[in-house]
Amino acid sequence: MALNKKPTTGMKDILPEEMRIREYVQKVISETYAKFGFTRIETPCVENIGNLTSKQGGDNEKLIFKILKRGEKLDVANATTEDEVVDGGLRYDLTVPLVRYYSNNSGSLPTPFKALQMGNVWRADRPQRGRYRQFMQCDIDILGEPSNLAEIELILATTTTLGKLGFKNFQIRINERRILKAMAAYAGFSEDQYDSVFITLDKMDKIGLDGVKSELIENGFDESGVDKYLELFADPDNTVEGLKKLSEKIGDFLDAEIRDNLAEIIESVEATKEAQFEMVFDPTLVRGMSYYTGTIFEIAMPEFGGSCGGGGRYDKMVGKFTGSDVPACGFSIGFERIVLLLTESGFTVPGQDQKKAYLIEKGIGGEKLCEIIGKAQKERTAGKQILVVRMNKNKKFQKEQLTAQGYEDFEEFFK
Repeated sequence: MALNKKPTTGMKDILPEEMRIREYVQKVISETYAKFGFTRIETPCVENIGNLTSKQGGDNEKLIFKILKRGEKLDVANATTEDEVVDGGLRYDLTVPLVRYYSNNSGSLPTPFKALQMGNVWRADRPQRGRYRQFMQCDIDILGEPSNLAEIELILATTTTLGKLGFKNFQIRINERRILKAMAAYAGFSEDQYDSVFITLDKMDKIGLDGVKSELIENGFDESGVDKYLELFADPDNTVEGLKKLSEKIGDFLDAEIRDNLAEIIESVEATKEAQFEMVFDPTLVRGMSYYTGTIFEIAMPEFGGSCGGGGRYDKMVGKFTGSDVPACGFSIGFERIVLLLTESGFTVPGQDQKKAYLIEKGIGGEKLCEIIGKAQKERTAGKQILVVRMNKNKKFQKEQLTAQGYEDFEEFFK
């Protein structure tokens, strides 16, 4: 029986044209982030299963590709629990590995530490447009900086990168987990109800205000409390002024310092940004990761119709490894979705070396072949990209294929 030539469901083969775009995007990301002081690091793709299932990754913990123990340690026949046969898993994001890395190496790292990671992650998710089971993530994180300078730098670095890739008129939606909690407390919800309320609130853009109300009531929440809660969203104002009005409405439930901190981030980014985009205060923004403790943000692109990246502050995560909390904040750019949008728009990588093909008639060898290859070597040294191939019978079709790959010049050699 013939082997299956298709890739595993949710994973894909990358053809040369897309690979060129991916390499270009990675180059822009690396160069831009380096100018903001971020240092490239790398972590293993496999993490200890205990780290991956530590209740910090939200629903992603349900999507882990788990790895069985090896050799004599694997005893499936006598195992009664999963823990007896599983000890590792493929990472589902880059944040948990980064925090483990920092916890293990902090004595050798500067403070604050500005890290850049690019690498594949894996989730046993349902594949759809722009969502795969294996995909590249590009994260920048700042560890050891407690002030909102971290958020400002992360947002400016990310948006500058998007601008250099040609994106404009997108939004950075921003909120604060403590504002979400203050709004819920104002409405009379108890702390143990917050997560359930936020899960429903996160659907606002899909089901609207009425849909959120219906679902909250169906979930058993008191209608008067639901009405009081949803009044906070009835007249949306996505500006700093809207943030201040909301703060006034909920009063002592929100510390003024939290409001002012978020306002300063928005105003500072707007005053210093290079790319064309809009900062939007969005009190419905939730972000699913349970490790977020403060500011949260997300990239909204009209071309995609959804999120193309996001992040936030996670000040309590390092402490789970070391026993001592370290302030931390990160931003993940939606690499796969950005590449998808560039590919669909017909994007061409700029500034490529001139591409030329040498077509050599079959039968040419010996001294003449060495002469042709020597000529190609000289042109390569001069900066040209030279492809040396044998000439096909259907030379016209061969040239058409090469032209589609970006070859602009041809030189033919005959016996």
